[in-house]
Parts: sequence; C-alpha cells; structure tokens
Amino acid sequence: MKAKTAEELKQFLVRQVLLNPRRLDLPQLDKELSYISRERVSKPVIYVGMGTCGRIAGAGKTFSAIREYLDDHGMDVDLVEGGCVGLCSAEPIVDVQLPGKARISFGMVYHDQVQQLLDEIMNHNLPDATIIGQYGNDISQLWEDVRQIEEHPFFAGQKRVLLDNCGLIDPVSVEEYIARGGYWAFADTISKHTPATVCQIVEDSGLAGRGGGGYPAGKKWTNALKTISDQKFLVCNAVESDPGSYMNRVIIESNPHRLIEAILIAAYAIGATRSFIFIRKEFTLAIERIEKAIENARNYGLLGHHIFDSGVNIDIIVKQGARAFVCGEETALNNSIEGKRAMPESKPPYPSEKGLWKKPTIVNNVETLFNIPLIIKNGPDWYKSIGSEKSKGTKLFTLSGKIRHSGTAEVEMGQSFRDIVWKIGGGIPNGKKFKAIVLGINSGNYVIEETLDTKVDFEELRNIGTSLGSGGFVVVDETICMVDLAKFFTNFFKKESCGKCIPCREGTARMLEIMEIATQRPGKNNNFQTLERFKGVMQLRGLASVIKDSSLCALGKSAPNAILNTLRNFKSEFDAHIFERKCPANVCRDLRVFLIDVENCTGCTACYKKCPVDAIIGSARHPHFIVEDKCTGCGLCYDACKFNAVLIQ
Repeated sequence: MKAKTAEELKQFLVRQVLLNPRRLDLPQLDKELSYISRERVSKPVIYVGMGTCGRIAGAGKTFSAIREYLDDHGMDVDLVEGGCVGLCSAEPIVDVQLPGKARISFGMVYHDQVQQLLDEIMNHNLPDATIIGQYGNDISQLWEDVRQIEEHPFFAGQKRVLLDNCGLIDPVSVEEYIARGGYWAFADTISKHTPATVCQIVEDSGLAGRGGGGYPAGKKWTNALKTISDQKFLVCNAVESDPGSYMNRVIIESNPHRLIEAILIAAYAIGATRSFIFIRKEFTLAIERIEKAIENARNYGLLGHHIFDSGVNIDIIVKQGARAFVCGEETALNNSIEGKRAMPESKPPYPSEKGLWKKPTIVNNVETLFNIPLIIKNGPDWYKSIGSEKSKGTKLFTLSGKIRHSGTAEVEMGQSFRDIVWKIGGGIPNGKKFKAIVLGINSGNYVIEETLDTKVDFEELRNIGTSLGSGGFVVVDETICMVDLAKFFTNFFKKESCGKCIPCREGTARMLEIMEIATQRPGKNNNFQTLERFKGVMQLRGLASVIKDSSLCALGKSAPNAILNTLRNFKSEFDAHIFERKCPANVCRDLRVFLIDVENCTGCTACYKKCPVDAIIGSARHPHFIVEDKCTGCGLCYDACKFNAVLIQ
C-alpha cells in the first residue's frame, strides 16, 4: 500500500484521525499510518543527519555525494534531510531503511565513503563501516549480528521521551508528524478540555520549568488564566545563549512540529491568541525549519483563525533576536520583543500579570513546552511516574568538554551524574582524571568528585549548594585550570551585562580585574602589584557576595558563582596562583615558565624557528636556551619539540 498524496492526507488524517473523538477505526488505519510515518516503506529511504552539528561535521558533502550516487545509478530512493539523533560525536550520521528490513544507522560517514557504503547496503550486505545500531520493530526483519540502537552505550542509559522522534523523522513533514501521533493532543485539548482543565493537568503532573528556575509550570499558567485581560500572550524562549548549550536548537531543528503543538496547547490554556517564538538570529537552520513547519501547519488548518471549527484563534510569530544572554530573563526578553532595549525589570508584577505590552504573558523555554503534548496525551499520572520523588520527568543536557560521547542526551530525573559521565558519556578520554562538571555553563555551578553521586534532582542539588541550570553539561578534567575557567565566566558576564544595575555592571568589571592580576606575572616596574594582588583577593569573596545579593536579575546574581565555587571547591588552585605564582594545570600563559633540558636538546632548531619573540638562543646541533625575560609563555616551542627537551617549570 502506498502513502496518499498530500491533499488526500489532508482530508484523511486531519478529518478522520485528529477529529475522530473516539478513534475506533485506528486499528484499520495502522498500516496506512505506518507508510506515512515511514515505519514501513515501499522503496529505500536514506536519512542524513542534517542538523547544525551534522553540517559542521560534513553532512552537507555526504548528502550531496549520496544524491550524486543515486542519480548516477538511476535509483528510486527517498533521500531525507533529517535532524539530530543526539550523538553528535558520531556525525555525519546516515540511516538506511530498505523495504522489509530494519532501519540501520551508520556513524562518521564522510563523502568519500558513500560509494562503498551504498554499494554494499543496497545489495543487502553489511558494509565495513561504523554501525551505531538498528531500529527494530514488529514490522521489519532485523539485520543479523547488529545491536539494537538502544543497546549503544550512549542511548542505553537515557530515557528518551522528548527526543523520541528527533533524528527519526523528516522535521518539517506535518504528515509524518501526525502519523506518529502528533497534534492528537492538541485536537483532544480543544475538543475535550477547558483552559482551566489543561492548566490543572499540567499542575498535577508536577512539571517544573526547565529554564533553570524550576518553578511549577501549571501554577504559572493558572496565574495568567485567572488574570482578567482583553489580550494575553504566550512566549517561547528559544534564545539559548549559554556557550556550549544547544539542546533547544537541536529539538527545534529535529522536531519543530512538537514545539508548535506545545505552543498551541499552552496558548489555549491561558487564553492567548498570539504566541511568539523568540529565537537567536544565528540559529538559521532552526528558524528555517520552524517557519516551514508553521507554514505547513497553517495549511492544514492547525493554527490561525477558527481552528477545526472550534472558535479557537491562535497564531504563532517567529521573532529573531540577538545573542544576548540577558534575554534569557523573561522581562528583558519581553522588552526585546516590544522593540525596546533588552533590560530586565523589577518583579513583582510578574509577566503572568503584566508582561508584553502590559498584558498577561507566559514565558516558557523550549524544553518545558516540549513536555506539554506528552502530558496531555498520556495524562499527569504517567508524567509523575517518571523521575524522582520531588523532581518529575526527564532533563535534556548538552554533553561536552572532556568526554568521549558528546551530544544531546535525555536522562530521567533522579539519575546520578556519575552514570551520565561514565555510562552515557563514555568517560574521560586519554586516561585523564575527572575534576568537575560545570552545570549551566555560565552559572558556574560545579559537581565535583565528592558530589558526583548526586542525583539530577532540584532538591538534591540545592542541598549541595548548586543548581541544575538550563542544561549545559561540561566535563572538566585535570588539564583545565579552574581559575582560568572562573576568569572566562567572569569576562563573559562582564560583556553580557546590560548595565542597568551598578552591582552587576561595575562589580563584574572589578572581579575580572582581580582575576586577571591573579593570573599574570608581576610587572617589572610595578612595585605595588604584589600588594594589589593580595588586596584584590581579600576583597574578592565579599565583592562576589554583594553582587550576588544585590543585582537586579539572574544574570548579575549568577555572575559571581564561578568565583565563589572555585574558592570553595578549588581553593588550592587559587592559592597556587596567588602565593606561588604557578598554574598547576599549566594553562595560564603568563604564569608558565619554559626551560630547555640541555641533556635532551639535539640542537634541531625546531623551537628556535617557532619562537615568535626570539626568546630562544643557540646554534645548530648544540643545546639551546630560553631567555626568560623575553619569553611570553606561548608554548609554541613546547609543541614543536620532538625530543621532550622543552619543559614547563
């Protein structure tokens, strides 16, 4: 049986599936739906992971090579630009689904490997390639001696609820999304539930905001619903300005229709007729796909005026903004949407009472909203069955840093950080020792060796003096200097400060000045620098505490966290920089002292040629020497030496 045309699907799916309140005929529709969802195929289908991470890894060239191969061989194959399955370290990823056979996934498929891969797989032979796994089901025959995709270490420890369709479907295909159960929750919402009921369902589920604050989403919605106004707004915060954090971008690129469905449900629940997706203009692919998905949904009558003859009117507008960290704060975000400078406002009143254009406004981030269709479809008790006693559901993380398997992972609340690092992430490469996990990237919250068995749980993290953050998860090993890392965070906050309040604007600048002095050599003609160093360090903790307590918004309150946590957890490293003028990790350039071991030096002149400041002297085939006063600590001589003659003192 072949899939229907788009026009036939519009009538068949929307009218018979979405609007059938009892859906008694679904068993008879299973086969048709399986063709539309591509769980069953009548001809080969090739998926290429064409998310941003895949494109950076070379998926564009791989996609072009596959298309050229298919054209040269005259093959009738569907070639799909897919999303990201989450395992970014294995990109470019290519999945092949042959009629009657299970879909099989290959990793690190570069353009020059395409011909060999397709020559083999199209003849039902397993190629000599990196196989990630296969997607087994009751419909298709399994490949022999190939593990199931969920048996891969990266996926085995995950609870994939929000990521279930990411990388598996054509991101912008509304037909495929509907065939996999999409928009059914929205159809149920507007046909069966009142707005108050929807708010209560979300509140009963225990869903907490995933933007870092952990405030109950249902309670927030109820406040907006109860506020009397002639106009209300729903805002999806997709700014995601934390460096190294890209969970929201991944799920928008890979499954934009779920975000649209979530926004529709949320807007209906609070009585909003206009919704905004506020997204960074740098996320070009995410913007392209969400706008295309909105257009497709509108053509199907899923949004706009008088949806499904229900009298419900909801529109969605994509608003592009700059990469400003302060826009993660809801009042600053609202100001930006209004065309004003992105500056936070004092609260109360909260946006749920007075937000966009002084009207009640709910601001939720992408991950929070992504849970909504699942909660409506499966019920609040289902959601409460996932997670820990006090923290329900799952959490998305961007795994990065010193870890084998990097990418986007989804874990059940209550899972330990140790399991995430060593089971899902595959541990730390090159035999290095674990030092810390940085949560929330620029929040400066650390999970160290002593707290590594802490669970992903709002309450447990508060007990150890940290917070979950938005989902950044950077693993740090012994090669990283924590003082240098704290200086990086402080510099970031200084640049991102909107300048409205003095503690944040002036305090971050002063903290950065102290950190820079702590990681520099003493100046030759500055007799007071040592006194300045000690005086600055003595003031640092008190200064950080004042900034944390008196700043207007979360940006300023988070700015000192990296310094305070470094002083608490890595004080010995801080002391080494201050008292010994040494960086234990040999990272801080101005504190590194290089010397040449004359016993190992062969006089090859490799270091001499690389030195940019002529700080190395010596003649060919004789030992060389480094003039310390001229050396800038760049380390080029260290990298160039093949005889281990250049040492760091």
